[in-house]
Amino acid sequence: MTARVTTPFGARTTAAEVVAGVDLTGRRVIVTGASSGIGAETARALAAAGAEVTLAVRDVAAGEKVAAGITAATGGVRVRVAPLDLADRASIAAFTAAWDGPLHVLVANAGVMASPETRTAEGWELQFATNHLGHFALTTGLHDALAAAGDARVVVVSSVGHLNGEVLFEDVNFEHHPYDPWAAYSQSKTANILFAVEAARRWAADGIAVNALNPGRIASTNLGRHIGEPTNAPASYEPGRSNGVSVKDIEQGAATSVLLAASPLVEGVTGKYFEDCQEAEPHRPGVRRGVADHALDPSKAARLWRLSLELLAAAEQRS
Repeated sequence: MTARVTTPFGARTTAAEVVAGVDLTGRRVIVTGASSGIGAETARALAAAGAEVTLAVRDVAAGEKVAAGITAATGGVRVRVAPLDLADRASIAAFTAAWDGPLHVLVANAGVMASPETRTAEGWELQFATNHLGHFALTTGLHDALAAAGDARVVVVSSVGHLNGEVLFEDVNFEHHPYDPWAAYSQSKTANILFAVEAARRWAADGIAVNALNPGRIASTNLGRHIGEPTNAPASYEPGRSNGVSVKDIEQGAATSVLLAASPLVEGVTGKYFEDCQEAEPHRPGVRRGVADHALDPSKAARLWRLSLELLAAAEQRS
């Protein structure tokens, strides 16, 4: 058994503190969902360290505003904005086709949480389609660019919510189960970690490190726009209760993403799940921390990869 990966940073560390002294000059970075919240802060910290950052966003106008703020704050570091809708296969295909040259870091940050029952054009449940399938298609579509970098990193933003449920392999789109927004969210966040596990295995020879993370609970972002007053939500989302999950501001919430994207302290680390800037310990019942066994299961990770390819291929054949 390998030793658990630890760093000097913790729950209260900010993204800027993680990247202090790190030089990312020449590194090309994509951050999805970077028009607000921890995505914008992740992009800001990486750009401040010298990276060439592309904000991959649905709302281009909002992305341009963030990019202008980053450029002003960093003294002219180049920040690009490109349209990307992770629930739209054509948008993903256009984005990957337009990318030219190596890609050193991909931060799969965008996501939707506890949305009302919504389906994509393919009939896919929106949270699974956006949080997992969209990022799966994006990352696999950028594989050659990542491999060309020689030492690329993929960072997948998951959640403590993965503790609440596994991937429903026989019914990922809730066609037979009654739709539950939190069950769908938990499934998608477990899928994020399983993707990291299998991608790390498949792409190790390409020099691509893939890790997932829990950013903590950050109340002041757009992720929770569908919740309102939580009803039937997991305990970690109940007002006044944390049960172990770290409550953070945006600058702290982006720290673990930035650590995995840029820090030399985790060079060569792959296939792991982090929280509070440390590799997470195994989950213990009753505590909203750690990583569930079902999210690190290599057989489930391989099964999800196959299923994802099948879903995308079937959709392509129908279109």
